Amino acid sequence: MKEFPTADAALEGVTDGMSIMAGGFVSAGSPTNLIRALVRRGTRGLTAIANNIGLGDELDSLAEHGQLAKMITTFAIRASGSRTTHFERQWRAGAVALELVPQGTLAERIRAGGAGIPAFWSPVGPDTVAAEGKETRLFGGRPHVLEHALTADVALIRAQRADERGNLVYRGAGRNFNVPMATAARLVIAEVEEIVPTGSLDPEHIVTPGIYVDRLVRCPAVPVRWQG
Repeated sequence: MKEFPTADAALEGVTDGMSIMAGGFVSAGSPTNLIRALVRRGTRGLTAIANNIGLGDELDSLAEHGQLAKMITTFAIRASGSRTTHFERQWRAGAVALELVPQGTLAERIRAGGAGIPAFWSPVGPDTVAAEGKETRLFGGRPHVLEHALTADVALIRAQRADERGNLVYRGAGRNFNVPMATAARLVIAEVEEIVPTGSLDPEHIVTPGIYVDRLVRCPAVPVRWQG
């Protein structure tokens, strides 16, 4: 594990066309500093994997600057048609691709990717658009859809605190998608509010072991720009 002085420096080697997982559930646990650094970096043609992309969401800034090629997500379109995101407008114009995944299925596909499980059968989505183009099979008389695991080139995650070996502690709901994403990418970059000496963290509070974390950067909490 290597510590970097800034979020921009921590993205060294992140290049066009990569797949990027981004943790967070709306505003909770979002790696805001790393996403903003990715915007500044200008990296393009990205496939982003995240729970949501919406108004005030930093991921939508990537869409605004034309850096996204595809989103794999659960929440991509707002319930209200009165205000739309940059991503939604681009998707409706056919400029970007969207793979819409039920939230529990998204979490399990990422978890499976981190566990080395290539695919699994899910009872969610038969006879819906979620099953289009996918193999289905009956188990116990109930239809299931074959879902493939998700991995990525890079995972951008956020935790509350880390020690010098990269062991991570999260705050409340900030655990969300950050935890499985830390296991499912070839390069894991974590932003944290505080880095403490090794041995300072209660082992019972460590959720992500440092063996999963490749890069660490200390970043202040960022005010949420979420717009309702």
